[in-house]
Parts: sequence; C-alpha cells; structure tokens
Amino acid sequence: MQILHTISETRAFVRQARARGQVIGLVPTMGYLHEGHLELMRRAKDQCDIVIASIFVNPTQFGPNEDFGRYPRELERDAEMAGSVGVTAIFNPPVEEMYPPGYCTYVDVERITEKLCGVSRPGHFRGVATVVTKLFNIVQPDYAFFGQKDAQQALVIKRMTRDLNLDLEVVIVPTVREHDGLAMSSRNLYLEPDQRRAALVLSRGLERAKQALKEGERNAAEIRQLVINMIQDEPLAAIDYVELYAYPDLEPLERIDGLTLLALAVTIGRTRLIDNAILEV
Repeated sequence: MQILHTISETRAFVRQARARGQVIGLVPTMGYLHEGHLELMRRAKDQCDIVIASIFVNPTQFGPNEDFGRYPRELERDAEMAGSVGVTAIFNPPVEEMYPPGYCTYVDVERITEKLCGVSRPGHFRGVATVVTKLFNIVQPDYAFFGQKDAQQALVIKRMTRDLNLDLEVVIVPTVREHDGLAMSSRNLYLEPDQRRAALVLSRGLERAKQALKEGERNAAEIRQLVINMIQDEPLAAIDYVELYAYPDLEPLERIDGLTLLALAVTIGRTRLIDNAILEV
C-alpha cells in the first residue's frame, strides 16, 4: 500500500491504474478509522480493482468553536487498518496542499443544507462539498463510498454529484454499530465511561420511533415527541435537534407515508453525536 501526500503523485498513481483499465474506488475519511470506515473500504474493494482512501482532517468544514485542533490524527494506525482490508493507496495531503495561500473557491449546495446540521453548523456543508469535489477531481474515481450515519452529508454529496454532472457513482453504505447499538464514530473516543453509556439514548430513541411506527403511529410530530421525551430522560444528554423529513428530498412532512428520515443530533458532555434511521411505511 502506498501513502501519497501530494496531488501530483496521486494523479500519477491514478493515471497508471487507468492505463491498466482498472476500476477505481474512493473512500473519503478524516482518519482515526473505525469499523464503519473499514466496512466502506471492504465494499469498495468488492466493487473496484483499486481502492484509494483519503485521510484529511478538512479545516473548512469545522466551525470556529469546534474540535478541529483536537480531532484525533494517527496516520500509522490508520494505514495499518486500511491495509488490512485491501486499500491500495492512502491520499494524506497537508492542509496547504489542498488549500494553498490565496484559496478562495467553494462549492455550495442549497436547500437540503439549510436544515439539520446545516443550521447547527453554519458553513459545514460548504466545506464538505468543497473538499469532496476536490477529491473527486484529484482521484477521478468510478465509485465513491459514504456511510449512512452521516445521512445529510450523503444526500448533499449525491445531489452535488448529480447537479454538477460528475462522472461517478456515489454508494451509500448502511451505518455500522457497536454491539450495544451506538453508531460508530471517531468522536466516540471523546466519551467518558458514563457518557458512553448515556450515548445509547440515541439508538434507543430511533428504536422507539420504529416501534411506534410498527404499532400504527403515523403522525410525525407524535413520533418526534416520543423520541425527544426519551432523550430528555437522560441527564447527560442535550438535544441539538430531533427532526423528521421526507427522504431523500428533506421536505417537511406531517404524516409518515413512504420513506422518512428521522435524524438526531445530541451532545453528551462536550461531544456532539449524530444518528438517524430511515422509516418506511
């Protein structure tokens, strides 16, 4: 497995793969890999001849009071994990390689970014859309793999890819969870033992909503309130949002009919966690 640090050497690597007629898959990450990332890489390996994983903590998607500085960075650990599931190369650029002095071009996706994390984290999706567009241009993959845990991000990337006529397929892989139901996230590292137990309220809230739907409840406001009540019963949890939207367009709804995204953002201690479920009638 190769570790590539510059755009020029990454493009040279891709040209060689293309000359051999190989199919290229890209798995964008910010590193500190976990089983969820590895599942994306396994899916990529199943579909592609060459798998490139990017490891880049992207400064443009962090707000001024967020955890950019303390976000975990352990390239040697990540490289060993990525190699174990068949990743061919890692693209690990320094910030100045992706954003040289004088950089001033950004990608904005409208409407679907104006709710959920787009409200809580202004500018976040502009940073995500920008860095992913750059990665797509650098790697020119046939397929790119993202996790369903970041449901709004996945929808933003799919919409951007379609709207800009980018020549690749975006593959969304189901959320990978710990044995107790907690969605895997690099930020789980921040949780103290009591906070880790408290964080299970997110997955329990999703399960409560599914149970209500199974029992015949269709009113979106009622299901939302059930989830809110459950989360509020956990003293260590502070709700950012609990929302239901039609999926995949994220339009408001009053009644669940068809596919619906139930999305949660909850802060446990200093750690903001997200989770979601696709509800279907």
